[in-house]
Amino acid sequence: MGQYVRGEAVAMWYDEWGQGDPLVLLHGGLCTNATWGAQAPEFAERFRVLAPERRGHGHTRDVDGPLHYDDMATDTIEFLDQIVAGQAHLVGWSDGGIVGLLVAIRRPDLVRKLVVVGTNFDVTGLVAGVDDMFTHMDPQGEETAIFREPYEACTPDGADHWPVVFDKFVTMATAEPHIDPVELQRISAPTLIVVGDDDMVTLEHTVDLFRALPNAELAVVPGTSHAVVLEKPAAFNRIVLDFLELDAVPTMLPFRRAAPAHTPG
Repeated sequence: MGQYVRGEAVAMWYDEWGQGDPLVLLHGGLCTNATWGAQAPEFAERFRVLAPERRGHGHTRDVDGPLHYDDMATDTIEFLDQIVAGQAHLVGWSDGGIVGLLVAIRRPDLVRKLVVVGTNFDVTGLVAGVDDMFTHMDPQGEETAIFREPYEACTPDGADHWPVVFDKFVTMATAEPHIDPVELQRISAPTLIVVGDDDMVTLEHTVDLFRALPNAELAVVPGTSHAVVLEKPAAFNRIVLDFLELDAVPTMLPFRRAAPAHTPG
């Protein structure tokens, strides 16, 4: 059973499974925790899994005014302070990855390891045509049913609030984020970047994110799109669990991770 935790701006719903070190799942835009159906049971065999639903998503009410990733990061920081009260692993998919990056920049003390999946740090990192796709989608159309129906099943705002949330999301996702690469360099937590080879975030932008983070690993999952967590859950789960549970191996021919050459004094 899930429950609410009260933050300054909103009471955030979260689900919880398992025991052990805390692992926080951050869902994608317009999604609910139902999208973690292939991850939560397996992750809960090893971790205490916590899955908050952000403002305007799932069981968590919408708020007055527009949606912003920075506000969602604030909500998530409050959640971590209250429920975890220490470091946690963060796994964020899509918009959840954006929130994860912002949390890791602002509160590195709360992040043990970070996994971001199909995540852009700037709005320019999306494949050409995504903005147009968003703006022409009908919130009541067949193409949005995969998001609309889970929302309608659990939202406390009522099913008729869906078009409002949808419009707020489109406005946010087509204008944000704009995270300065200099800020990304402040992320000290070991970070795994996962992307589908046919993702809506370009591979070039993903590589830029990989290069900007000082302690990052990169996994490109073949034959997948932005929905990699749904399309190849077994492969995705194994990659993530290996990263979270195992120490990094010493590679034989390091370049990016090579120790600095000793300079005689």
